[in-house]
Amino acid sequence: MTRTAFNDHDPFDGHDADRDAIVVDDADTDVVTFAENRRGTDDLPDQGQLELEDRYALRRVQGLSTELEDVTEVEYRSLRLERVVLIGVWTSGTQLDADNSLVELKQLAETAGAMVLEGLTQRRSKPDPATYVGSGKAAELRDIVESTGADTVICDGELTPGQLRQLEDVVKVKVVDRTALILDIFAQHARSREGKAQVELAQLTYLLPRLRGWGDSLSRQGGGAGGGGNGGVGLRGPGETKIETDRRRINAKMAKLRRQLAHMSVARDVKRDQRRTRQVPAVAIAGYTNAGKSSLLNRLTGAGVLVENALFATLDPTVRQARTPDGRAFTLSDTVGFVRHLPHQLVEAFRSTLEEVADADLILHVVDGSHPDPEQQLASVREVLADIEASDVPELVIINKVDAADPTLLKQLRTKLNGAVEVSARTGEGIDELIRAVTEALPVLDREVVVLVPYERGDLVSRVYQEGRILKEEHTGDGTALHAWVPQMLANQLDEYATAAL
Repeated sequence: MTRTAFNDHDPFDGHDADRDAIVVDDADTDVVTFAENRRGTDDLPDQGQLELEDRYALRRVQGLSTELEDVTEVEYRSLRLERVVLIGVWTSGTQLDADNSLVELKQLAETAGAMVLEGLTQRRSKPDPATYVGSGKAAELRDIVESTGADTVICDGELTPGQLRQLEDVVKVKVVDRTALILDIFAQHARSREGKAQVELAQLTYLLPRLRGWGDSLSRQGGGAGGGGNGGVGLRGPGETKIETDRRRINAKMAKLRRQLAHMSVARDVKRDQRRTRQVPAVAIAGYTNAGKSSLLNRLTGAGVLVENALFATLDPTVRQARTPDGRAFTLSDTVGFVRHLPHQLVEAFRSTLEEVADADLILHVVDGSHPDPEQQLASVREVLADIEASDVPELVIINKVDAADPTLLKQLRTKLNGAVEVSARTGEGIDELIRAVTEALPVLDREVVVLVPYERGDLVSRVYQEGRILKEEHTGDGTALHAWVPQMLANQLDEYATAAL
């Protein structure tokens, strides 16, 4: 197991015979650096024969401690800051992949309002089925928790109910897994009635198999007047236990939330059907969390959507109307950000919201060009798009934050993502090129029409402006003469006003 420093003070500074398995940054011990651990896949040992030093070492990941000048820097926490230690199990890939995953976990923890003290990774072929990191390393983790004064351990993975309970028994503090952490962030950020209901449903789905009972001491006795306190003949016994009561109430609450979400989705479906009827193209902005999707929406439409340098700042979808340079209208929707190992409970609960992406005519896939591993972001987002059956929707990749990106990494992305558009939503760089790319990628209008529309049918002229592309327009004594490209449905209504020439 490898230890990651999250603060300037090393509680295990100095060599101790009882902690030979722990690699620390000390002059008397062998220092394991980032460079030594960034092994390529070609250097990995055969399956089942992991190197002993990787298996027996707790490796510190440098630079992950939270340093706050003022507690008010954490905006989403009304209670005191929790002091946490992060722990991850590295089962595949390189050490750099493991470090990046733990850095992202640190960002998630800070977004939830925690103060990160330490970060640890262990190399294993698979997580321990009992305590996630193995009994020996769990004991070492307990020592680190005691020395740092942490009150919470956050695991970089989804733990089973058994792993959660047994690891808590060893470390003696609260244990939270990655799924619970993401659900907590969603609960803090949800603002709309629908968003709150979706998050609550996801939380209850996660909680249901993790309920803990207190045995017969919380059992419920059968009722009835006869037979004394035990309820009479046929009713004696432990009755319904407290955990069974909790399960029943949670199931009832989940059923109620599903009914509420079904009713809420009706309004969204009606608006979507209206856009389909009018044949207004729909463009959805999707991508990894904190990739700059809301900033891009504001830059393109002036929507004024909340923009923060925080994970999952946007949970409630925003739909705005935009126009191409030639006047064609389309809708642009901002959606919830994705993340690696996005909990399936959230995907199911937010399915009605994510349908905005699946039903779009074009997906603007935003990638954070300044991220150390943007290709992993791409893969994670496409995995979620496949889950919601949006893989067949045309995709335009946008590399955002090019003003802060590493030029070498940007060149590699440019080579691998042929046709991607490079922009900076903050500075406006590349926005004009993006608008041209979106215009070319929108569905082609079906018919070219030349019509003379009477002035009393101004509604049709308005629809041509909204749904079509006007090539030429004149106002005559008999009406408005138009030469335009329009959708087939609108062209059928304009046929009676067709004229030979404009």
